[in-house]
This record gives sequence, C-alpha cells and structure tokens, in this order.
Amino acid sequence: MRALLASLLLLMVVPGVSRGERKGDYLSEEETDKIREAQDPSERIGVYVECAQTRLERIDDYRERPPDPMLDTASYLDQQFDQYIRITDELKNWIQVQYDRHADMRQGLRKFIEIGPKQVEQLRHIQQSSDPYVAAYRKNLSDAIDDFDDALDGASKAFSDQVKMFGELKREEKADARTAQEREKEEKKRAKEEKKLRKKEHQQGVPADADED
Repeated sequence: MRALLASLLLLMVVPGVSRGERKGDYLSEEETDKIREAQDPSERIGVYVECAQTRLERIDDYRERPPDPMLDTASYLDQQFDQYIRITDELKNWIQVQYDRHADMRQGLRKFIEIGPKQVEQLRHIQQSSDPYVAAYRKNLSDAIDDFDDALDGASKAFSDQVKMFGELKREEKADARTAQEREKEEKKRAKEEKKLRKKEHQQGVPADADED
C-alpha cells in the first residue's frame, strides 16, 4: 500500500506525467491550438520547432536540478525525449505533405535550417555529458538525434527544390508580364495609328469650303 501511494504521489507532482500523456498525448492544449491555427505552411513549421525547443528547455531544467527522491525525474526526462521525437515526426509529415502539394514553405524551411542545428547541438551536448538519469533516456535521446538529423536533411532538400521551383515560376511570371505589356503597347500603338488614319480619311472626305464655314 505504501508503494502504491508513493507511485500516485509521483504522478501528481512530476510535471507533464499525467495519465492522459501516458496514453500518448504529447502536446498541451495550448500547443494543439497553436498548431491548429497555423494553417500557413511556414508558420506551422515554426510552431513545431518551438514545441520541440520547449522540450529541450524542460530537459535541461530537470537535469540540472539536484536529485529529489520524491520525483520520478528519470521517467519524466525520458517522456520529454519521447515527446520531442513525436513532435519531430509531425514536423516531418507536415513538410512532406506540403511539399507534395507544392505549397511554398521557403520561409519556414529557411528558419528551420538556420535554428535546427542548435537543437542538435543541445541534444549532442546532453549525450556527451552525464547525469543520474541517463540510463532511463539514453535510447530515446539517440533516436531523437537521428530523427531530428533526418528532419533537417529532408528540410534542406525540400528548401533547395522549392527555391528552384518557385524561382522558375517567378521568371515565368515576369516573362508573361513582359509579354502582356508588349502586347498592350502594340495594341495601343495600333489603335493610335487607326485613329490617325480615320481622322485623315475623314478630313480628306470633307469639302474645302466646309472648313471655312
């Protein structure tokens, strides 16, 4: 009975270790709302990266705290790495879906490529350092690094392809605009010449004494 009460106490005091999250929930309601509201492809990429960064901040915070026998910190840290992996997978899926739809993600991908390596650096720093809980989260930490590296690699390729694709589309749009402008210019020139010709023909058909009147 004493062991059971201790387990229930741990579930109540360790942040994030709720019964719902143990069933697979890895985003808070606020994060879920942010993701749902971010319908722009680039904006949602930023939200996913922000959610992932939050997990790293929690991990750093709890790794630096003195061990507390009243908290199951090892399980909490392992859970945060698991959430980090799940968020990364959602990010990868989002990029793939938007890439297949030819949605413009250049801004979001650029931001991800710029700040993503900092997260990998944080993860590798954790991997190379030591704490009393490393045995509990070692596997998820390794998976988190591999998964995020894979996400960065895919984002880099997608960004390169999109720069080429949207660059070509932009040139085509400019070419079409030039063609339209030249066509409009020619039509105005033709209309002006026709107007001048009609005026000349009209003047030639009017009797000379009519001008005198």
